[in-house]
Amino acid sequence: MHRHYQPTAPASNRYLQQKWDQDKYQKHRTKVETAAAVVDTKGSWTPAHIQVKLKKVQLQEDRLAIIARDNQILSFKLVDIMRSNGTVENWNNYICKSLNAEKRHRQSMQITQENQAIFHRITQCKSQYKSSRLNEEWERVKRVQNDIAHYPRGTKAEQKTRKKVHFGGIGVAKNGETARCGEDGGIQKMLTTG
Repeated sequence: MHRHYQPTAPASNRYLQQKWDQDKYQKHRTKVETAAAVVDTKGSWTPAHIQVKLKKVQLQEDRLAIIARDNQILSFKLVDIMRSNGTVENWNNYICKSLNAEKRHRQSMQITQENQAIFHRITQCKSQYKSSRLNEEWERVKRVQNDIAHYPRGTKAEQKTRKKVHFGGIGVAKNGETARCGEDGGIQKMLTTG
């Protein structure tokens, strides 16, 4: 095998040169493996109380204890169901009793009586406004609105009853008003007082 070995430098004996080169390479590899790093690339040392996390372990144990207790309760319930053949046992035979039911009843009765008294006073009170006077004022307002309106007011049926009849320059409306034509061809109303 040494005959096939080609050393990098000229050598008189290839076999010995191969042995020396292999020995140098093995020493180099051991030095590389045992070499200490110049730069510390390791992380900082973690304290033991942070590595173990006792609180987390305690919480997990508590959670497992709660789960075990719930499982035991459920197993007892399942055993009871199997023994009772599935009959229902959740009937509530008691009547709800309130400690302040009488007081609330008295208060509601008092409020009802007060409301009835207020309603009686409101219905017995007479109005201070006279309807006839209000109707007269409303009729007066409607007359003034009709007199000052530019266009006819009211529904179509009411507008037909107020048609004016023209005789030359003077017209007489059906409701008793007189009107005359102006210079611009428009009709001017004149109220007849009387």
